[in-house]
Amino acid sequence: MKRLVFLVFVAFCACAQQQPEDNTLLKLRYDKPAEQWVEALPVGNGRLGAMIYGNPENEIIQLNENTIWAGEPNRNDNPDAKAALTKVRKLIFAGKYKEAQDLVNRDFITKKSHGMPYQTAGNLKLNFEGHKDVSNYSRELNIEKAVASTSYRVGDVNYKTEIFSSFPDQVIVAHISADKSGALNFSATLDRPSKVTVTTRGNDELVMTGVTSSHEGVKGAVEFETRVKIINDGGEVTADESVLTVREAETATIIVSMATNFNNYNDISGNAGERATNYLEAAIEKSYKDLLKDHIADYQNYFKRVDLDLGKTESVNKTTDVRVEEFATTNDPQLVELYFQFGRYLLISSSRPGGQPANLQGIWNDQLMPPWDSKYTVNINAEMNYWPSEITNLSELNEPLVQMVKELSETGKKTAQDMYGANGWVLHHNTDIWRINGPIDGATWGMWLMGGAWLSQHLYDKYAFSGDTEYLKSVYPAMKGATLFFLDFLIEEPENGWLVVSPSVSPENTPAGHGSNIAAGTTMDNQLLFDLFSITVKAAEVLETDTALVEKIKAAMQKLPPMQIGNWGQLQEWMYDWDNPNDHHRHVSHLYGLYPSNQISPYHSPELFEAARTSLVARGDESTGWSMGWKVNLWARLLDGDHAYKLITDQLKPVARSGRRMSGGTYPNLFDAHPPFQIDGNFGCTAGIAEMLMQSQHSAIHLLPALPSKWSKGSVSGLVARGGFEVDIKWESGEVQNALIRSKLGGNCRIRSYVPLTGDGLKEAVGENTNPFYSIPKIKSPKVNTEDVKLPELRKVYEYDLETIAGEEILLQKL
Repeated sequence: MKRLVFLVFVAFCACAQQQPEDNTLLKLRYDKPAEQWVEALPVGNGRLGAMIYGNPENEIIQLNENTIWAGEPNRNDNPDAKAALTKVRKLIFAGKYKEAQDLVNRDFITKKSHGMPYQTAGNLKLNFEGHKDVSNYSRELNIEKAVASTSYRVGDVNYKTEIFSSFPDQVIVAHISADKSGALNFSATLDRPSKVTVTTRGNDELVMTGVTSSHEGVKGAVEFETRVKIINDGGEVTADESVLTVREAETATIIVSMATNFNNYNDISGNAGERATNYLEAAIEKSYKDLLKDHIADYQNYFKRVDLDLGKTESVNKTTDVRVEEFATTNDPQLVELYFQFGRYLLISSSRPGGQPANLQGIWNDQLMPPWDSKYTVNINAEMNYWPSEITNLSELNEPLVQMVKELSETGKKTAQDMYGANGWVLHHNTDIWRINGPIDGATWGMWLMGGAWLSQHLYDKYAFSGDTEYLKSVYPAMKGATLFFLDFLIEEPENGWLVVSPSVSPENTPAGHGSNIAAGTTMDNQLLFDLFSITVKAAEVLETDTALVEKIKAAMQKLPPMQIGNWGQLQEWMYDWDNPNDHHRHVSHLYGLYPSNQISPYHSPELFEAARTSLVARGDESTGWSMGWKVNLWARLLDGDHAYKLITDQLKPVARSGRRMSGGTYPNLFDAHPPFQIDGNFGCTAGIAEMLMQSQHSAIHLLPALPSKWSKGSVSGLVARGGFEVDIKWESGEVQNALIRSKLGGNCRIRSYVPLTGDGLKEAVGENTNPFYSIPKIKSPKVNTEDVKLPELRKVYEYDLETIAGEEILLQKL
């Protein structure tokens, strides 16, 4: 069933979604080769990644395969924690935080592995004869097609290289062409910064085999094999020991196949060579044209779902690195659009069903020992990678994260029992491909037990957007297990009788003057537990199970600490009023309740909303790249579009070419800089841009909640709201002109807008939203430690209800 859609809106949608065949607006463009890794261009299919330098004379294609990690199956729990737990808690409640931290470092932090590093697969190097002096050079990444290309002229010959990573065929493909017969001459080699064996097979194939590194006493046991085959058109390919040489060809297609012996976190009995061979042999049966066609079709199935138009200026004619350098002083809305879509490109390219989740660098890493081992840091960074997945219409790409959480819920059972004598499962602040659960790196970072609580939110959020009860049934055991752990682990603190997590930390931050960040009942812990308990109750009620457990959870929720407003009007980060207004720490953990959670709302908890704003203002804007990505979302939830845009400007500032540590920003290839490179900032900012345009929490779908003044005219299509609604919006002069709502599940759709709307079936909203996906969190009233409690000044909003049927479309227009 479809309601009437006016022709003007149909025309708008058609213009928005039917891009030109070769859309220059969706390209990263450069006029020189990459000189360093953070200038190279990424391609990926979720499993296989490559970074392309675009050097005409000595091309480097740096390779990754997402199961090439150091070590082998292992555990890192510290069973000494169980005996020390009671003493640590007594020290904390006695205010002896430094002594508690010393004991945690001794008896809780692992004495084994602190996690294994994700490692490079090596490099494919192509050396071209006589290509030192070139003209008409161009290098680009087309994110509409997921193809990187380099073109230039040598003498009177034009050369072009196209490279992509194919999900359908599970290979990386490079196609090199010359526009004159016999003009293509180059050699190909493979290497890796470790001991490997490189041989040739026949006249046209390279084979590299090796084993990953040992690390921290864990033997390296991941076997890998890379196979490179060259298919020439004209001329010949010859082999000499570990080098392939192409002579007098017109084109050459290079097929790169990689595989390991990794089956899962507890099984590495696979055959790397057999897998690599099978992928390669299947791929070479297809022509280059068909490989490319199938790759583009598969990729665009995801990418084309969302279109964003913020307008364009003359800046679009400049190279991407120049646009980043000039962004703060020019009006270049299309760079924001490009950056938004680049985030979606990176998620499609680094997280596909059946593979591993995107790690700290997605799948792109050129080292054996990358920063922070490129592991999964679950006190913000791993979660941030998936913030754009639902709202920007990439729900399927959550599957690797969901699978990892299921696996962690299994490995974490032993950690919970051996370290804390608790049921369920627990995860501390970090994990890796082997699904370790124990605390690492020291108490300041590792004594945080909330990884399972936060990751469970992603399990439920996927259901909140899809309404798929079969999926919910499959993830409920993991959510339930995380809840069971905390029901056992929580302890009453002596002053108020609140149930708190002890010991814990507010991630990576230390209260001024304490010398230790070990604490109990931190605000983020309490917020995470409120959400974990809430979603477990909701899931159990939907699935009609665990009635007794639901009552036990509800009783525990009543004893959780409330959020508190401190003496300078801030949202307290800790159970006590320890916040320093001069603290500019990168983590803003206590604002989890504002985003990604929905506990803090301008409409339902205005005092906390204003306190969160006070905290965020004090924390400051510029920080590490991922922190600024988080703050874009936070300012969007604070309904301040201009401040959110200011954070985008801060994030889109260039980082020094040396890569030295400084405040965060963006590298020339649009990778986010912590620094160094962390991909979470890319994903966080993409989610933030979407949140500026549409939000679906606080009981309604809010259209253009935080539109900055610089985006006065534009359109977006394909954003997804909770409850299975897909939304297109067109605006002018900063106001909604029309919006199209597509309902996948049916049910009540409540719309919030800054302008009055009209549409078939639209009625003024009355009472609470009856749609169960839009229930208001029943949080406790805040405890206030100041007499001066501010309330927010909010724009007038119009709220409407629309009863929908699954499959229909409803057009809304400005009244």
